[in-house]
Amino acid sequence: MIITCPNCNKQFKIDNSLIPDEGRDLQCGSCNHIWFYNIQEKKNEALELKQEIISEDIERKAENINYKLEERQHSEEIIKTEINNKKKEKNFEKQKNTSTPKKTENKGSKFFSYLIVFIISFVALILLLDTLKTPLNNVFPGLEIILFNLFETLQDIKLFIIDLI
Repeated sequence: MIITCPNCNKQFKIDNSLIPDEGRDLQCGSCNHIWFYNIQEKKNEALELKQEIISEDIERKAENINYKLEERQHSEEIIKTEINNKKKEKNFEKQKNTSTPKKTENKGSKFFSYLIVFIISFVALILLLDTLKTPLNNVFPGLEIILFNLFETLQDIKLFIIDLI
């Protein structure tokens, strides 16, 4: 059976065999209130008030349902206005984007373009130095050792790349 504390309205489930027919004192586990409980009193109260409680519960439930319906309608209106605002923003952004020219190049393609230009320029410089090696050595006598070391380094890099492939 379920017993309710008259002080704090906390409900407890108690076995029927713990309460004798003449009743007994009970103590609330939440607020420590002590009261005398009689099984007969509880049964009579429940029978007398049952019809009133049912009608009050029905009225309360109907009010709650009406309130929830109003809340849902209000929230649906808010959501609809937000959706309409977002649609308007998207349409505005589409119009804005179509009127301005789009940049299709990304940063990665720019980097590779610069890298290719650098490699081609470097190869052209090496070919130029190799072609003009003799006249440059006449003008700059110490340049022969530097060019020799440069060509040997390039040969080593070439062999390294071939080994990687």
